Amino acid sequence: MSRRFKGLAILMLVVCMMLAACSGGTTEENAAAGTAGATTEGAASPTEDAIGTKVVQDQFGEVTIPAHPQNLIVFDSIYAEYLIEMGVTPQMVLLTPEVEAEYRPAYFKEHGVQVIEVEQYQYNYEQLLALSPDMILTAGEGMEQGVYDELSKIAPTVALDANSEMKRAMPKLAVLFDKTEESAKILAEFDEKAAQAKEKIAAALGDKTVLVLRVEHNRYRFMGPKGGSSSVFFYDILDLNSPEAIKDSTDWFSQFSLEFLPEMNPDYIFLEDRTLVGYDTKKSMEDLKASQVWSNLEAVKNDHVFPLKTSQFVSGVGPIGSVKLMDYVVEKLVP
Repeated sequence: MSRRFKGLAILMLVVCMMLAACSGGTTEENAAAGTAGATTEGAASPTEDAIGTKVVQDQFGEVTIPAHPQNLIVFDSIYAEYLIEMGVTPQMVLLTPEVEAEYRPAYFKEHGVQVIEVEQYQYNYEQLLALSPDMILTAGEGMEQGVYDELSKIAPTVALDANSEMKRAMPKLAVLFDKTEESAKILAEFDEKAAQAKEKIAAALGDKTVLVLRVEHNRYRFMGPKGGSSSVFFYDILDLNSPEAIKDSTDWFSQFSLEFLPEMNPDYIFLEDRTLVGYDTKKSMEDLKASQVWSNLEAVKNDHVFPLKTSQFVSGVGPIGSVKLMDYVVEKLVP
């Protein structure tokens, strides 16, 4: 082949390559375009975009979060337990050791969740920022807008439109993480256990009444049977009878004077010695037990007063903790 012919062939090859580059793009670009345009079995839902985020609704409005967070931090240990039991393991959880359910730190360790110890009712924004979360999850009820705004500066924050109550919070968490079927199964299993416990209690107690009494620093409070939150566990799920004098109370806990005790005069009392960091209830407890009205109560005379830890019904009410508390209540009330 002559040099002239070889040169012409090379020139034509270069031109063809240039035309292909202009019309087709790079191999990577073509592959990306093909992927973006394809419809596959694993295609994103309408709320999830191609780069792995989705828009959800929380207590404060819409928020864009990672579809599959890689460094999720959960502020409520109850929520973390809900997630783990549904098959979603967060990377981090905040808890205050002094008021945490006894079983839960070991439970988190078993599941490889990093425990971040914090002060009760305090947010350390610098600490949170240093943890580099890609998503924050917390209960929304009771949260202030200003706190939410500060957290949102650190990472996309979901303040769930719920409290800690299992039947309210768990289904909403399940929607966030596509675990609705798992949530329904867990709740159904819990309902079955609760029905068995309720039947045993009803057979043993009949119409006898149960009071949850909280001893605090310089005051006393009773749990209202229609107060929501933990009241649901005692007076709805287990169907305990409250004293007639407070049967319509809608406050979670209401302050009262000791002179009101004879009007309630319950047959059984679960007595909570309120646990808070830096909180001293010793004097209040001593005054209660030294009072004449206390010693004259039916529950006291019949030795039907049972201790109740704050953590048992405030922080320990996940799928595991609720069953533990249920077993404890049955143990105390059923001979």
